[in-house]
This record gives sequence, structure tokens and C-alpha cells, in this order.
Amino acid sequence: MKAITKRLARRPRLKKVEAEPVDGMTELGEMPFLDHLEEFRWALIKGFAAIVLVTIACSFFSNWIIEVLLLGPAKPDFFVYTALGIEADVLVLQNRTITGQFFAHIGTILAVGAVLGSPMFVYFMWRFIEPGLYPSEKQGLRFAAVFATFFFMLGIAFGYMVVTPFALQFFANYQIADQIINEFDITKYFSMVTFWAFGAGILFELPVVVYFLSKIGLLTPTVMRKHRKYAVIITLVLGAFFTPPDPISQILVAIPLLMLYQLSIGVSGAVTKKRQQELEEALA
Repeated sequence: MKAITKRLARRPRLKKVEAEPVDGMTELGEMPFLDHLEEFRWALIKGFAAIVLVTIACSFFSNWIIEVLLLGPAKPDFFVYTALGIEADVLVLQNRTITGQFFAHIGTILAVGAVLGSPMFVYFMWRFIEPGLYPSEKQGLRFAAVFATFFFMLGIAFGYMVVTPFALQFFANYQIADQIINEFDITKYFSMVTFWAFGAGILFELPVVVYFLSKIGLLTPTVMRKHRKYAVIITLVLGAFFTPPDPISQILVAIPLLMLYQLSIGVSGAVTKKRQQELEEALA
């Protein structure tokens, strides 16, 4: 935050402003630190307001969201089961607390609103940072913002459509004794579905993290290739953490993570090459 505000205040000094100072600006075109904080506050307000508006819009489609999105994986006719030819069992859901259904209902609307509204939040954050960037940096950060949003949405879709159905069917058919019947509480069901979906969304941000680490020189493709075997172990551990303890689900998560790691090596290579070229040009 401080680094951004310093750059926003520093760069206009390259050219002295001859016109009359605008309100909130100094004679050199600088913006005071408190004004930067005010701009940042308004960017946050606009970003969260966009999420709130999208959430309110989602509330008008709450019946469809609950029946199709939340309860869809619990039904044997869920499109993933049909597409893969899986004979799924019906999940019996119960409400064992007074507020269980209420919080599952509201929580689902909030989760969908947050996912759909997140691109607008990223947009307003970008609008705040953009004035303090050089043209080349604007292009790179704009690409990173779109990159991050795309992979987050892709991870959410993967977690919901792949991890969640397989995990639910595993737990639905897991029994330690015949007299124990699997009937799931609605609050636990909601929390696990959101955990698997958002967890996959976060894991799919790996190329974005690699992009920024390579941008500042902390990561190179050589280092990533050298430690590839450790990456395989880490992806298997993460797959075990975000999925039930069966090898099929773990492999389903580990395979895309390994693919993302390989993609991240390419991203790191491109960023490192560009960084070296810029350094050579600066020295020349």
C-alpha cells in the first residue's frame, strides 16, 4: 500500500505542472498521502458495493440457486453424473439445528454473489492502482488481473463440478457398520460444498502467484524445474487435503495441479526473459 502511494506521488514529478493546482493536488501534481487513502477507501467501497448489488440480484433467483446449484450434487440426476455415466446415490439431507436451513440459504446466496461479483471488485482495485504504473506495467498488471480472475473461476468450476460430486458420493457410500445410516446435516453439506469449490479456486491461482514471484525475481523456471519432484509430492498432499481419502479423487485434483505447475514454469520463463531484457536495456 505504501509502495503504491509513493509511486503515485512520485511519478508526476517528472514533468512540472504549470497550470493552477487542482483541489487535493500540490503544485507539482502530487496527491497527498491522506488523499491516496481516501481514493483507496472509495475503491474498496465501490468493490464491495458491486458484490452487494450482485448478491441482491442473486437473491431474486434464490430458488434456482438452491435447487440447482446447492442441492444439484446431492441428486442422482446431476449433470456431472449423467455425463460420466455414474450411478449416483441420493443424499439424504436433514436440518438438525433451528437456524440450519436459514444460514444454508443465506450462505449460498452470499457465496454465489461473491463469486460473480469478484471481477468487479478486481476492476475497482485496478482503477486505483493504474495511475501509479508505467505503460509497460499497466499492460502486465492488466493481464495478471484477468489471468487471476479466469483461473479463480476455473478453479471454482472444477471444485464444484468435479471434486464435489466425487467427494459426496464417496462419503455417501462409506459405512463402518450396516446399522449406521448416512444422513447429512444441511449446514455441514453447505460448508463442505463451499470448501471444495473455493479451495479449488484458491489452488488454481498457482500461475498467478508464480507470475508475481517471477516478476520480482524470487522465482525462476530453472528453480521450478529443479524442484519438480517436490511439487509432485505437494500436489498429492493438497489433493488429499481437499478431497476424501480415496485415490481417485486425489488423482483428479493432483492432475490439474501438476498441469498448472507445468504452465507456471512457462509463465515464469516468459516473465524472467522479459525481466532480463528490461534489465539489459536499462544497463545499456
